[in-house]
Amino acid sequence: MSNYSEQYIKDKLSKELDASHVDVEDLSDGCGAKFSVIIVSPKFEGKPLLQRHRLVNSILEEELKVIHAFTMKTLTPEQWEKKQQQ
Repeated sequence: MSNYSEQYIKDKLSKELDASHVDVEDLSDGCGAKFSVIIVSPKFEGKPLLQRHRLVNSILEEELKVIHAFTMKTLTPEQWEKKQQQ
C-alpha cells in the first residue's frame, strides 16, 4: 500500500511541470495504488507522447515503485483548450 495521495501527486506534478491543470483520480478506493491523471503543461509543447510520458515517469520515479497502476493523459494548453470546447 502506498502513502501517496491525490493531492501529493497533484502538487508534485503541478510544481515540476509548471502545469496549468492537473486532475488526479485515485481509482483504488483510497489505498493509493491506482491513479488516473490528466496533466496540462506547456512543457509538453513539441514533444511526442512517449517523451511526455517519460517526463512524467521521471518526476514520479520513486512513487511509481509502489503505485501499481498509473494512467495518464498529457496535453499541451492548446490541446486542453480544444478539448474543453468540444
